[in-house]
Amino acid sequence: MKAESEESNLKRDLGFFPALSTVMGLVIGGGVFFKISSVTAATGSASLTIIVWLLAGFITINAGLTIAELAAALPVSGGIFKYIEYIYGKVPAFLLAWDQSVIYYPAAIAALSIVFANQVINLLNLTAAYRIPIAIILTVFLFAVNLLGAKVGGSIQSVAFIAKLIPIVLIIAVGIFVPSDNPVSFFPVTAGSQPNFWTALGTGFVATMFAFDGWMNVGNMAGEMRNPEKDLAKSIIIGLVLITLVYVLISFVFVKELPFSIIPGNQNAASEAAIKIFGNIGGKIVTIGILISVFGSINGYTMTGTRVSYVLGKDNEIVLSKFFAKLTNKSRVPLNSGIIQTIIAIIMIFLGTFDYLTDMLVFVMWIFSVMMFVGVFILRKKEPDLKRPYRINFYPLPPIIAIIGGTYIVFSTIIRQPVLAFLGIVITLLGLPLYYIHYYHKNKSK
Repeated sequence: MKAESEESNLKRDLGFFPALSTVMGLVIGGGVFFKISSVTAATGSASLTIIVWLLAGFITINAGLTIAELAAALPVSGGIFKYIEYIYGKVPAFLLAWDQSVIYYPAAIAALSIVFANQVINLLNLTAAYRIPIAIILTVFLFAVNLLGAKVGGSIQSVAFIAKLIPIVLIIAVGIFVPSDNPVSFFPVTAGSQPNFWTALGTGFVATMFAFDGWMNVGNMAGEMRNPEKDLAKSIIIGLVLITLVYVLISFVFVKELPFSIIPGNQNAASEAAIKIFGNIGGKIVTIGILISVFGSINGYTMTGTRVSYVLGKDNEIVLSKFFAKLTNKSRVPLNSGIIQTIIAIIMIFLGTFDYLTDMLVFVMWIFSVMMFVGVFILRKKEPDLKRPYRINFYPLPPIIAIIGGTYIVFSTIIRQPVLAFLGIVITLLGLPLYYIHYYHKNKSK
């Protein structure tokens, strides 16, 4: 495989502003509204809550810049899957695709469906017994909608992107200036009721990372940019800085408008803050906007997730390749891949909660992220003459910072949530026998 083998096949017509909107659209999802409950539970104070959002943004910016060099040097379709394959070979790349298929996308769909159900229950004053049925109905419905074709799924994404910006802008723009009975003090930075400051800082930092999910794909447009040397890094830096600013400001509004004691563990905090700011009717309208935003996020994971196992099947890289490569007759979208993804997501809805599922997907994906950060050093040494349209500024600081941040997330999860980490690792390693069994039969049939 040559690093530039697909570069000439990509149409380079993407400028800076489309790249910037892509970065922001990929990252901003349901986490902006709902991770505040777990972040505040971990930090124990408003001051430390703001600090961990800033820390997470700093780590993510450095991670994004690191991936940008890989993306510009390897402008091939497939994104992070292809980066891992190019640097480490087919087996780690398969395990990444396997994890994306059985953990990452189903867990994201399940987690956000649970959040959606909670918001519907809160909005309509239903009992908790409706949570799982609503989440399952939504999951199946969006799978069915995506069977109508990529154009339908893409239209939903366009509407949802606008919808997600409306409640964010309203909550920040109005919430900052609305008087509040809850004084917020940012100095000194303390862990509040938490017994250990550094534990609270680390746990809060890990809790924020689902809200930044999507940053790993920010370099995927490198091969389609007119001027990646100039625009790629700029779109990533500005995009992730703006995203961090959005997260900091909206978190500030939440802790300003609501008594801090009611936010930890409260997945309705965003809706309650909206009602506090805009009144009962206005708050419910904003809550509907939040629901549409989450709906769009689930649709995005549903639409893109099915393509991973489909590509494995199409390329004959997985057991039952023909099964996973099957498309619908009319709309030509992955059918069986979508069915399996939906079944796994439904199982996860029964088994997990929002935070547990998001922690699992963050843990697994950061293992491969650290591998990519290290891969920048490997490629710099093994292929110094590789064409790099974008080279990391202040190298080697950004990849070192990204490696430190990613390694912390991985080991912190192993220490704090050993069962979750063990489960994630076991599921990952289950891909190995499937890989080797498939290749044994594949080679035997030649």
